[in-house]
Amino acid sequence: MAYAATMTLGLLISCVLAAQATPPVPAPVPAPAPAPASVSVSAPAAAPSAEGADARIAARAKACTDAGWSAVPAEQAAIGIERLVSMQEEPGQWPYEGVYRVGGAIPVGYRIGGTSICGEALLSVPGYAADAQRRAAVERAISFVCEARSHPLMDPIAYEGGYDVRGWGHCYGARFLMLARAKGAVPESMKPAVEAAIDWYVEAVQKMEIAEIGGWNYALQGSRLKSSPASPFMTAPCIETLLLASSQGETVDPAVLKRGLDMLELMRAESGYVDYSAAKAVRDQPGQVPGAVGRMCAVEAALIEGGRGSPERVEAAVREFGQHWDALEARRAKSGTHKPPYGVAPYYFMYAHWRAALAAEMAEQGSRDELRALVLDRLGRTRSDEGTWNDRVFPRSANFGTACAILALGAPWQATGAGPAASAGTSPGAATVPAVDKKLP
Repeated sequence: MAYAATMTLGLLISCVLAAQATPPVPAPVPAPAPAPASVSVSAPAAAPSAEGADARIAARAKACTDAGWSAVPAEQAAIGIERLVSMQEEPGQWPYEGVYRVGGAIPVGYRIGGTSICGEALLSVPGYAADAQRRAAVERAISFVCEARSHPLMDPIAYEGGYDVRGWGHCYGARFLMLARAKGAVPESMKPAVEAAIDWYVEAVQKMEIAEIGGWNYALQGSRLKSSPASPFMTAPCIETLLLASSQGETVDPAVLKRGLDMLELMRAESGYVDYSAAKAVRDQPGQVPGAVGRMCAVEAALIEGGRGSPERVEAAVREFGQHWDALEARRAKSGTHKPPYGVAPYYFMYAHWRAALAAEMAEQGSRDELRALVLDRLGRTRSDEGTWNDRVFPRSANFGTACAILALGAPWQATGAGPAASAGTSPGAATVPAVDKKLP
């Protein structure tokens, strides 16, 4: 099917700050069928040589500034790329590591989702075509995301409910491959596999829609065939992925999008507060806003993508993020998950920065510079001496944190193609993907 392009960033994994009840406790999960060799490995890929690192970083920073980026985001993104490439593991993955395990191992949904978010970050920064190291890492990631979908625990039909993260793999896997296709980053020999994988992932996202009410969640309260509360953390990026798919001519059911957008509207209250999960209109809890700011930014941005939001609401969400940032920082890189008083889990910290950066680009033009400076300031507060970001206690999770930061740093330029000087009213959605008029030959 031919496709015409015109959406914003969607990852795991990333995806919204807990503000109220702890999510369902994961049900016991039986040991999975043996994973394909491409999924079971964990050894690091060959790290880039330290020799030449300074030259690579300088070249990347120059490519950014030549494209209009400001100096600080350019330098930080350039260093972040060097570190991120060095974290890639064989055979081309960046697994997201959290406390959740399946059969004692990081689940395949986290492996695909984390890899896809990191791959998107590498694609998003100027100078990609001239960066051999970056291209090689992305091509390995493309191969991994295409092949790993055959794992039994990625099957959307076999999912029987309960705590499960395969949906992260579906959502971000689809997005990463579509962005790689649009950017011309898919090698000729891989094009048939990528086409097949995109079709499969986009269909899988739609099959994982919550029955009856719509939206998505990684912790259904029972069978996937019955109604269950939806999660804004997951529903917002799934909406964005399907909007991107539709813009590229993939088969997307408009009714699935409508139900998802309806759920996002139900999740947000008058104060701007967005509940952790919902199946009906939520009760406003303005006192819990400090723990909800990440998902507030995600929901307001996705609603604008879907034609329902407003610049005023999205700006208010970003300002709440800045105002209550200390409540998030209190839980960064801490043990445990949803702790009182706001139920903030560490794994929402970097996701919130990414989403706030995207949301800032949807505010009125006159407010954007101030909101951009706010997000850049908060990013700088937790950047490590090595130039990475990590919101977990696991060293490996620096891959996800750094990818989120890179995507946030580049949001002003990814959104409009022209940076902060872009005209008012330009949505980050439509211009994120280069125009294309046909599928891969």
